[in-house]
Order: sequence, then structure tokens, then C-alpha cells
Amino acid sequence: MVNNTANGKKLSFSTKEMVLTAMFAAIIVVCSWISIPIGTIAITLQTFAIFCVLGILGGRNGLFSILVFILLGAIGLPVFSGFKGGIGVLTGPTGGYILGFIFMALIYMAGEKLFGKKLVVQIVLMLAGLAVCYAFGTVWFIYVFSKDGNSMPLSKALKLCVTPFIPFDIIKLVLALIITDRVKKHHLI
Repeated sequence: MVNNTANGKKLSFSTKEMVLTAMFAAIIVVCSWISIPIGTIAITLQTFAIFCVLGILGGRNGLFSILVFILLGAIGLPVFSGFKGGIGVLTGPTGGYILGFIFMALIYMAGEKLFGKKLVVQIVLMLAGLAVCYAFGTVWFIYVFSKDGNSMPLSKALKLCVTPFIPFDIIKLVLALIITDRVKKHHLI
């Protein structure tokens, strides 16, 4: 595919980029199926996959991999944790965390353009994106939980939906950075 540019911005995808975008969407799917249930929300490898996607493909192509993953789930394919799919998952209590992956990619993409691709920049951008994903997902969780007249204070939502997952997500971030470095170092992609 020919890559057109307007004002120095790339407008289309190469064949390689399309294949990698689809391949990494599939990797996100597989990682979402690997889960350990803890209370209302399961620990999955989704965030690990998102970190790898962003680190390897970059913000732009990573964003499109995430969008493909979410769209596949939205049309009903069982791509989300627990082999679930459909709009009901996205509008349910944990849907905000899934949609928060989009914000992670947007933050990464913007930061990449502003600050480059150094390791420290990657770490800061991934942590900032994760914090925004947590914030958006938690607000969404409180909203959905409270729609039926139930009470869900912020402190309880954080205790249920964020605090238990922080150590695991930090470990996933470190592992993703190691894998990303190895893939780039050996020109595997």
C-alpha cells in the first residue's frame, strides 16, 4: 500500500503494519483469556498485552490494535476476559477499564511524538496511561454500580478495582519492557 503524507503525517498503513495490527489484536485477545479471578474483577494479562503492543508497535499502530480488539468484542465475539463479548461487557462494571486502553494508547501516542521513544519516556507514558485507565475505569465502575441505587464510595471502588491490581500491573509493565527491548534489539518485528 502506498503511504501518502499530508503535512508530514502518515495517512495510510503498509501491509506489514496491517498484519502486525491484526496480530497484536489477537495477542490482546489471548492475553485477556488468561485470567485469575479475584472478587469482581479478574487479574488478566490484558494490560501486559497493551504494554507490549504500545512498546513494539508504537502509539498509532498500537491504538488501532486496541480498537480492533474492542470492536471485535463489541460485535459479540468472545474476546474479553472470561470468553465474554458484546456491548453488555463494555457497558457493564468493568467496561470502563477496557475502554481505558484507548486512553493508554492516546497518551502513549502523544507522548511519543512530544518526547521520543527513550526507555524512561516509555515507562512514564505507560504508567501515566495506566493511571488514566484506572481512573476512567473506576469512575465507570462507580457509575454502573450506582445506577440501581446502590452506594459505591470511591474508597471502596479503589479497594476493589485498583489497589489489588497495582503490583501485578507493575510486574506486567517490567516484563513487557523486557520483551519489547528484546524484540526490537533482535529486529523480530
